[in-house]
Amino acid sequence: MPRDSAASTERPVENERFTVTLIVQTLRALTHIMTVTGMSKTDILNRAVQIYDFVLTQSENDKELLLRSKDGTIEKVHII
Repeated sequence: MPRDSAASTERPVENERFTVTLIVQTLRALTHIMTVTGMSKTDILNRAVQIYDFVLTQSENDKELLLRSKDGTIEKVHII
């Protein structure tokens, strides 16, 4: 889900290594996702960034993110 940006005009890099510090809430969420899915931290973080990029791109194109409950209730999601 690549985006058009100044960064995309730079020479592509196959892989890039990062060191990040996660806050406690994020670490708990990451651990929960690992437990439920069996995925690695790297795979989860890669997917998370791609999903965020997709949501941001859709928002930039005047789209909204909606959740529909099984009972048919629709709720608009606001990501800050």
